[in-house]
Amino acid sequence: MKNHLNTRRNFVKTTAASLGLLTLPGLLNANPSIPFKKKKILCFGGHPDDPESGCGGTLARLSNSGHEVTIIYLTTGEAGIPGKTQDEAAVIRKQEAINACAVLKAKPAFAGQIDGDTIMNNEWLSKVQKMVAEEKADLVFTHWPIDSHKDHQVASLLMIQTWVRSKQKFPLYFFEVCTGEQTMGFRPTDHVDITETQEQKRSSVYCHVSQDPPGIYSCGHSAMEDFRGRELGVKAAEAFVYMAGKEQGSVIEYL
Repeated sequence: MKNHLNTRRNFVKTTAASLGLLTLPGLLNANPSIPFKKKKILCFGGHPDDPESGCGGTLARLSNSGHEVTIIYLTTGEAGIPGKTQDEAAVIRKQEAINACAVLKAKPAFAGQIDGDTIMNNEWLSKVQKMVAEEKADLVFTHWPIDSHKDHQVASLLMIQTWVRSKQKFPLYFFEVCTGEQTMGFRPTDHVDITETQEQKRSSVYCHVSQDPPGIYSCGHSAMEDFRGRELGVKAAEAFVYMAGKEQGSVIEYL
């Protein structure tokens, strides 16, 4: 059954590419004989360090290829440093995020919610919709909605609703963080080889000094990169779940 599913997925992805539909595999495996067209990539994460640990290797591959990458942090990690006030922690973690984005060649942005007290309502949905529209994103990454951290759930739901309400559906990919401890029920549709950008990703994560980078990796990220790499047949990989739009054609819905 696994081989059958892999064959079907490969067929669908090949068909999508032939139809000219924008997909993550299509961006990363572009035909060098076809003129390059820069795309705008957006990653929407709950806190500083989430996008880096969840899909930093993929973001690095995209920015290294010449695409324009923006990372929007829903919060500034105000509750993330014991012994520091929210304002003190926000200053530290914002700078760490800016440093990490420099490593990934990405533009940082901050939505303005508060770590540990995130909100999902119409006002914030409108704000996120506006931010995404202003970025003119061609492809978006965000958290998987089934996650033990409330802020991750809120970030995911805000982006899902932004996607649902968007007239022009952008490809939406969900990333995983600390699978088994935070991300749950994650069954990837796509894998990205990050062998060449694994150290670039690690360097971006290690910019978050206040968050104990070795602890971030020991919570499962090293094992995840290895395991997803084994699934793909490479040294290291990141995995994603693709959310497809009905208007893109029924063939895409089977991804």
